[in-house]
Amino acid sequence: MYNYSKKLLVMLIASSLFACSATHTADLPHSANTNTNTNTNTGTSTSAKVDSKQAPISTITGDQISPAQATTLTLEQIMADPDWIGRQPLSSYWGDDSQTVFYQRKEQGSPLTHLWQLDTAQPKAPSAIDEASQVALNQLQRVSYDRRVSNPEQTKTAWVFEGNIFVKTLTGDAQQHVRQLTQDGASPRQLQFLQDGRLAYQQGDGLFSIDLQTGFSQKLVSWQFAEAPKGVDEPADYIAEQQIALIDYVAKKRHDQKLRFEQQQALQKQNASVAPSPFYFNKNDEKVESSLSPDGKWLLIATTKSQKDRSDEDLMPAYIGDDGRIERKDVRQRVADAKPVNHDLWLLDLTEHKKYPLSYQSLPGYNEDVLATVKRENAKAKGKTYQSNRLPRDITLMSDWYWSQGAIQWHSDAGQVAVMLEAWDNKDRWLATVDLQQHTLVNQHRLHDDAWVNYQFNSFGWFNHSEQLYYLSEESGYAQLYKKPLSGKASALTSGQFEVDDLTLTQNDDYLYFKANQKHPGIYEIYRVNVSNGEIEALTDLNGMTDYALSPDESKLLLTHSSVTMPPELYLQDATPGAQVTRLTHTISAEFLAMPLVAPDIVPVKSSNTLQPIFSRVYMPTDNKTDNGQKRRAVIFNHGAGYLQNSHLGWSGYFREFMFHSMLAQQGYVVMDMDYRASAGYGRDWRTAIYRHMGKPEIDDLRDGVNWLVENANVDRQRIGTYGGSYGGFMTFMALFTQPDLFQSGAALRPVTDWAHYNRGYTANILNMPDVDPIAYERSSPLYFAEGLEKPLLINAPMVDSNVFFQDTVRLVQRLIELEKENFETAIYPVESHGFVQPSSWLDEYRRIYKLFETTL
Repeated sequence: MYNYSKKLLVMLIASSLFACSATHTADLPHSANTNTNTNTNTGTSTSAKVDSKQAPISTITGDQISPAQATTLTLEQIMADPDWIGRQPLSSYWGDDSQTVFYQRKEQGSPLTHLWQLDTAQPKAPSAIDEASQVALNQLQRVSYDRRVSNPEQTKTAWVFEGNIFVKTLTGDAQQHVRQLTQDGASPRQLQFLQDGRLAYQQGDGLFSIDLQTGFSQKLVSWQFAEAPKGVDEPADYIAEQQIALIDYVAKKRHDQKLRFEQQQALQKQNASVAPSPFYFNKNDEKVESSLSPDGKWLLIATTKSQKDRSDEDLMPAYIGDDGRIERKDVRQRVADAKPVNHDLWLLDLTEHKKYPLSYQSLPGYNEDVLATVKRENAKAKGKTYQSNRLPRDITLMSDWYWSQGAIQWHSDAGQVAVMLEAWDNKDRWLATVDLQQHTLVNQHRLHDDAWVNYQFNSFGWFNHSEQLYYLSEESGYAQLYKKPLSGKASALTSGQFEVDDLTLTQNDDYLYFKANQKHPGIYEIYRVNVSNGEIEALTDLNGMTDYALSPDESKLLLTHSSVTMPPELYLQDATPGAQVTRLTHTISAEFLAMPLVAPDIVPVKSSNTLQPIFSRVYMPTDNKTDNGQKRRAVIFNHGAGYLQNSHLGWSGYFREFMFHSMLAQQGYVVMDMDYRASAGYGRDWRTAIYRHMGKPEIDDLRDGVNWLVENANVDRQRIGTYGGSYGGFMTFMALFTQPDLFQSGAALRPVTDWAHYNRGYTANILNMPDVDPIAYERSSPLYFAEGLEKPLLINAPMVDSNVFFQDTVRLVQRLIELEKENFETAIYPVESHGFVQPSSWLDEYRRIYKLFETTL
């Protein structure tokens, strides 16, 4: 694993996704192999080379502000509307010509965004944003195709704009070959080109196709959740039987009705001009997902029993409304109220108009009692015994929070289809193919996790020119890339203690491009692996946070890159190792570039509980005072989401907090921001360390952070506070309630107080279901430990929070009142949801946090 060298490796800050520089020319080295940068925010020159073959063992230091630039950071500026920072490019994508780049950019002082285009073939000056042009409203339909689909020959592409279908021919003058196929605003979905050139799409409860040559529109298949129609219904009872037998009129009416029905059935079978009849499913079910084969002959469809995902009592009052009255808002279901969900898979033969159920019994472990040990422990706690029960498990299509591809993938030749499935209990993931002739599932890979299968790193697909699958899996302990022939064993294309994600396969199957943090957990670069020999090439060397899009002709990379102190900008690079990098956009404001921000050091804090260090951002004071015996104050920030990485070398989603921490450092505080256990970016074991006991491993990691501050940053152990929002607010509670000696005060923002009241999608992964594992919920929820509060606590709660309900705060406050606690305060925010929007709310919240630390530390 990692050792703890004292050597300092200084990182290239300004060339990464989030670096900050006062000039544009020095932001990025001219070559990806150049590792020197002059950061004019600091007046220092730093070397940034990190050996990608070595484990990330060392502190990464950030630059400090130049005394000539030192001015005072204020909360008013930090918490202002973020438009002042510069309105960075969003949702960028390539044009079809592999030269034009499109991106969204917010309008100054407005909630509106506009589409911009930029020609990458032209040389760019520092004011390159002026060279981009805004796409006119009457031209948006021609280029708003970031979710376009292409035919296998890459000669046509199609997309939906404002609910209508457009298609473009990519040969000749592309601008003259855009055609609008519909103008009904019906919002078709799942566009795909079929092998014969038709364009298929889903609309309502059916799939349709358009012949691009003739414009002929055809219904391919439809489905209904109802009883299949009959010529006549069977008599319901004795009285009905007698009516038919005794009354000739009734008998003849039924006979005629049956004849007409049979004629219509015969017409649909024998006359190709008639739309096919629907497939019928249980009337109590509904569709989850469907996928059409490229030849239009098969449909794979998943259905599930219809059930409410919330009850009528799942409501939230909004006190500040347009009409001055209380508004009742619908909210999500609580995990404690969630019911099991199962998806049924069906294979539909569209040629023969037959449907076949696909059984899960061929999946290994489909009926394992994977929670037997947990159930036995909980039963024992209640004085009962539990006997293992091997019932079929509820299984659904895989739902990855980060992909857009879907859980069903057809091979381009239509002869194979793969589907990714997950157990509802979160312990298993299966990648299976379908035997189209035998109508059965064939297991290709099972990923089991005693804790929970990650809701990230589930991308998979087919190679274009062979019947092989590629997929991501955490089976090694880290998300890595594998390939698998259908009748053979899987082999790893990547391996190591780093995370692989964001896959792009080239048309010729030679390379798979990906993003990974190979050379350091906090640095994400772009790589490609040779599918034949497994050779991995690093394409970028920017030392920050980098995302990419491969151009349609596969010759260039559109990079979105940031560094610790510089928000994301767009860059261009040839898709070859060591290629020159060109900056495309310069959107950061001069006002922001002049800010005296502190670039934090990335420190590997030694852990008392694991071999891995706890990577942490550390903001050191900028007052340049020498050690005169006066120890410093410190604050530890706890990031939200739990499974999130914040101690990286890129621009943080917590940009206000970043500036607040710079302000504290300017005033002599030391600030630490830890990627405690449960954080993303560090592998499976780090992620699942909190299984069945949230709030214990993370707080133990905070204690290691406190010890590091005392031993390495001249911090007074009795002058350290903590704060955080959402999961970070939960951690503040658990720290103050369960280890009250650790901090002198804490602020909990939009905090979780009882996990049984949070949602199922997140919580059931970590704590199982409350009726199955109440032990896990009761030892993980702050509400059960409130009696441990000894130090000052600030609770900041938004009242219209649809993520973490305001009720969480209300219940805890009542508990603290009943416990007769005196050292807590609560601030409420009547118009805010989980993510604050109003600058006045941000300012009020952070004034209170600042005041807490100033008065208690």
